[in-house]
Amino acid sequence: MANTVTPAPQPAPAAAQRRTSLSGLVEQLGGVSTLGPVVALAIAVIVFTLLSARFMTPGNLSAIVEQVMVVGTLAVGQTLIILTAGIDLSNGAIMVFSSILMAKLATLQGVPVPLAILIGLIAAAAVGAVNGGLVTRLKLPPFIVTLGMLNIVLSITLLYSHGASVVKLPAGLLFFGRFFELGSTRITYGSILMLLIFAVAWYALTQTAWGKHVYATGNNAEAARRSGIRVNSLLLLVYTIAGLIYGIAGLLLLGRVTVGDPLAGATSNLDSITAVVIGGTSLFGGRGSVINTLIGALIVGVLRNGLTLVGIDALYQTLATGILVILAVALDQLARSRAR
Repeated sequence: MANTVTPAPQPAPAAAQRRTSLSGLVEQLGGVSTLGPVVALAIAVIVFTLLSARFMTPGNLSAIVEQVMVVGTLAVGQTLIILTAGIDLSNGAIMVFSSILMAKLATLQGVPVPLAILIGLIAAAAVGAVNGGLVTRLKLPPFIVTLGMLNIVLSITLLYSHGASVVKLPAGLLFFGRFFELGSTRITYGSILMLLIFAVAWYALTQTAWGKHVYATGNNAEAARRSGIRVNSLLLLVYTIAGLIYGIAGLLLLGRVTVGDPLAGATSNLDSITAVVIGGTSLFGGRGSVINTLIGALIVGVLRNGLTLVGIDALYQTLATGILVILAVALDQLARSRAR
């Protein structure tokens, strides 16, 4: 028999390799679902740039990021919970509670600032853990649990603060409201911390087994359980981490408003859900990305900032945001229906 020679495999064309690398990058950043929010953000930026000469100035762009740093941080924790097919209505209340606790401990009770911050973060994480425990142990719906916790934590905050703001905060509590100059742009340390939290959450969700388990649980909790994932432990940890993130948002809130206000963040829970939904993360769980959430938060920030610059009443800003939320949920529902 004649010997047959198997030709050596040819290397993939450079164009194909580039396409593969690009598709891999897109998938890591949140998949094709990220493209829609990116396009929406780009359109909003272009429109407001044409309508207002002040919009694209470095100072205004920095102000937009500064305006979304608190809600954006809250939205990271909200994203973690929504990815598991849950929802958290108590996150704004937990944020304010932790901020008041830090402020009173450091200002009125003489506790060193680092210790006051640590206690505030632990308290926020503990409330998150209680939420997670009620969801996993008593099998209560996350909506009901966090709605009840919203009222409980809000009442505790008002009782603890006697309904009064805490003023004359130590400089250490206001650090994340400070800024540094980069060229002609003012950048707050809080904005940097927010972006760092997004980066850590993105890495945890996309590059670790824990993140894959979060998505699997959101897609089908029973299937995840049968595959060996300890769903209850995972959910408890997710709610605890989310609570910790809300505590960090409370620290950022102090830096932004410079006082401990028990009535601050009245709509922050809804604003965080708005950022998550507009970013394209599914309210039904299992699909989405914190990158989407960052884009969603920026869309809301750009929309409100741009409409203010062109002189549109705040009521219409709220109206436009509400329309965007309904459209985002409708598109998500349509995508789910087509996938069945």
